[in-house]
Parts: sequence; C-alpha cells; structure tokens
Amino acid sequence: MHETGLTIARVARQAGVGIQTVRYYERRGLVEQPERDRGAYRRYGSAHVDRIRFIRRAQDLGFSLEEIQSLLELEDGTDRRSIRRIAGAHLEDTRRRIADLRRIERVLAHLLHECETHQKAPRCPIIAAISGETELAAPAAGR
Repeated sequence: MHETGLTIARVARQAGVGIQTVRYYERRGLVEQPERDRGAYRRYGSAHVDRIRFIRRAQDLGFSLEEIQSLLELEDGTDRRSIRRIAGAHLEDTRRRIADLRRIERVLAHLLHECETHQKAPRCPIIAAISGETELAAPAAGR
C-alpha cells in the first residue's frame, strides 16, 4: 500500500481509536485532514497514524489537548526548554491532583469509620457531612 492509501477507518484501527476520534482531532487541528482523491475519499498516510498515536499516548499521561497541541508544535524536539516547561507544569498539576485525591481518601476513610462506630447516631455521618451539616474534615495525614 502506498503512503497515502489508508482510509479513515484503517487509520483509526491502526492508531487504536475510533473514526469519530480521528474526525475530532481533525476539527481541533491536531491532525491534518488530507485532500480528497479522485474517488472523493480522503486517503491518509502512516504519518497520520503516528500522530494520532502520539496524541493518545499524551492523553494517557494526562496531558490536555491544549498541551498536546503545544507539544505537537514542538515535535521536532529541538526546543527542549519549552517541552520541559509544558511537561513540568503538567507534573505540578498532577502532583496537586494526587494531593487532592489523598485528602479525599482520608476524608472518606474517616467518614466510613465514623459511620461504622456511631451506629446509634440519628443521622449517618457520611450523609451529614455531604449535606453540610458537619464538616468534611479528616484527621491529619498519618493519624
């Protein structure tokens, strides 16, 4: 098969995404839409597959489509400072989200414990906390 001989279905299959995902990436400007051939079909090349795989792997690492667009603009890899800036900002955001999830975990574990140990309370501590009747606080980490 020659370089520009792939249908959108084949590109999607090879990249491990759906056809609608390919179209969405095209609308977002992440993937260039090829011209139509004489049969009125768009024919894609292996570079399209590689680019879509790049996007999916970046999404698997939690990068937003905006961040991915920036990385794609730097795909030749020569502007490492800009690449590090994008990845560093993403790492900081990831660390913040992990800290938030750990806090949520402590709160939920505390509420579950309270619900189990205060069986005779008029209202379940979990419902009371979510309703705002009590504070959604957990013991400090390590307690």
